[in-house]
Amino acid sequence: MAGRFTEDSKKLLEYVGGRENIAAVSHCVTRMRFVLNDPSKADTGAIESLASAKGTFTQAGQFQVIIGNEVSTFYNDFVAVAGIEGVSKDAVKKAAKQNQNMLQRIMSSLAEIFAPLIPAIIVGGLILGFRNIIGEIALFDGGTKTLTQVSVFWAGMNSFLWLIGEAVFHFLPVCIVWSITKKMGTTQALGIVLGITLVSPQLLNAYSVASTAAAEIPKWNFGFMQVDMIGYQAQVLPAVLAGFTLVYLERFFRKICPSVISMIVVPFCSLILSVIVAHGILGPIGWKAGAVISDLVNAGLTSSFKGVFAAVFGFFYAPLVITGLHHMSNAIDLQLIADFGGTTLWPMIALSNIAQGSAVLAMICLQKRDAKAKEVSVPACISCYLGVTEPAMFGVNLKYGFPFICGMAGSAVAAALSVMSGVKANAIGVGGIPGVLSIQPQYMGIFVIAMAVVIVIPFGLTFIIGKRRGIGTEGKSDGEREERTGDVAVEQLTAYVSGRVIPMEEVPDQVFASKALGDGVAIEPEDEVLRAPANGTVAVVMDGSLHACGLVLDNGMEVLLHIGLDTVDMNGEGFEALVKPGDRVNAGDQLIRFSRERIRKAGHPDMVIMVVTNPGNTASIEWKFGFLASAGADAVAVLK
Repeated sequence: MAGRFTEDSKKLLEYVGGRENIAAVSHCVTRMRFVLNDPSKADTGAIESLASAKGTFTQAGQFQVIIGNEVSTFYNDFVAVAGIEGVSKDAVKKAAKQNQNMLQRIMSSLAEIFAPLIPAIIVGGLILGFRNIIGEIALFDGGTKTLTQVSVFWAGMNSFLWLIGEAVFHFLPVCIVWSITKKMGTTQALGIVLGITLVSPQLLNAYSVASTAAAEIPKWNFGFMQVDMIGYQAQVLPAVLAGFTLVYLERFFRKICPSVISMIVVPFCSLILSVIVAHGILGPIGWKAGAVISDLVNAGLTSSFKGVFAAVFGFFYAPLVITGLHHMSNAIDLQLIADFGGTTLWPMIALSNIAQGSAVLAMICLQKRDAKAKEVSVPACISCYLGVTEPAMFGVNLKYGFPFICGMAGSAVAAALSVMSGVKANAIGVGGIPGVLSIQPQYMGIFVIAMAVVIVIPFGLTFIIGKRRGIGTEGKSDGEREERTGDVAVEQLTAYVSGRVIPMEEVPDQVFASKALGDGVAIEPEDEVLRAPANGTVAVVMDGSLHACGLVLDNGMEVLLHIGLDTVDMNGEGFEALVKPGDRVNAGDQLIRFSRERIRKAGHPDMVIMVVTNPGNTASIEWKFGFLASAGADAVAVLK
């Protein structure tokens, strides 16, 4: 027996390139989600001409077709027509990686490793940026003293804040190795221990290595060989390599070791060998790479091709920050200051930092309605402009890829301008906008011009490319509904949760904001219970995820109530359904209990959205927003 959407399903199968072009398919509350072997075969124009399709877009390697409330019925008809089995949403995401190139996969892996660390990195970045201002910039006593030098209070505050800054950045390798073991599903406690060995106080601090003579570096003497006792504070590449070494060693030993002794053998062998490899092989390789880079930089700054060198250095400095090798530049700066009374290298570093911040600023403008994105990007931009780039790079630019490259491009142009103009700094200062105060007075003007370059170029490139890629307009969520009832008058829809009511256009999701599913409002909740906005019948509660509920009101109006954005990925964690399909409800009755804390911890906005998917016998709806509503009491819509 043919289904309701059989004909459209047959056409959709043809328009996406046929069964052989589908690597995986699933659905959420409003959309069909495909992973296509060849996305270019999808005929978006033909798909959008289908009566049941409300639009298409591509996100994170997935080709998505907006169906609306009846997507589950459509999905069943589609898989029957196509003769394929659907998979879970997690499986679709995994399969979607096939549509990413090698660089995208590397960036994606980096983002997954650093995602849990972003909050700590942001806090550390803001603290270090603030310490740069109060402790590095001489603004008092004729420009000879910093705030910490003239104030006991601020000197104490500067010292106290370093407690947090040191914990975040100096001990960053501990967090990185832990995150890798968590992501790869191995023993996290071993990862923490390995990370601590990279930053142990027994070791020579990474920041001191460049200024310490080789003969004075402490060593472990094993008789037949010696190993430098060097720490890797704030360094990323050694920690990443060490973390993956531990992961694969643990997997190897767990595979070959009998279970009866695995509790002893696996952790012991894995940890001992990974620490040996980290300090005996990976560390020395990292520092050797750093030494080679330092020599090249010194030679480049004094050659007749310094402009070309400056552009290359300006372009690649940001990737050096990722590896941690940028610390080696301090030794070169100090030598240049001693020999020539100033350094031409440090101004390029400050410009590179500003460039990355400008790329983030463009992302803020592109995602101005995405509250979740701005929670990361705004503080990351601030800390970047104050000289600390890690939050911006790992939290925003590397996540999307193209902003990072745009920042590198702007940095290259400004670096060439700076070096060709002979810009020098008196000392290593704040690596951001306040860094202009460290520039020798005669070069301040040209340095300000170079700063303008690294604001305008990265911002402009990122904004243009982001617009073309649809950043800020991509869909991120779901919706819901079902049957009809009678022809009874319903005069208003009351607030379905307590909180501030906002117009649908401000929801950071293309599907809702464009009103593809229907008009409505959203509420930024202050409580955690979803309630019925009017009398009616429960048509559907999203099975499994429990994050959405569809009602058919007594006037025939059909509404979708959707908790959070992308909360379908939470698989019901933090949600409790208080009703089931077919239940009769009155205005103000409880429908779903949810946890705002769990939604936010999962990385999703917690706003609750109501969409009228079918107006029934209602002629017009007057929406009310911009006020604090009380659930079950205040009207958010008047029906006429």
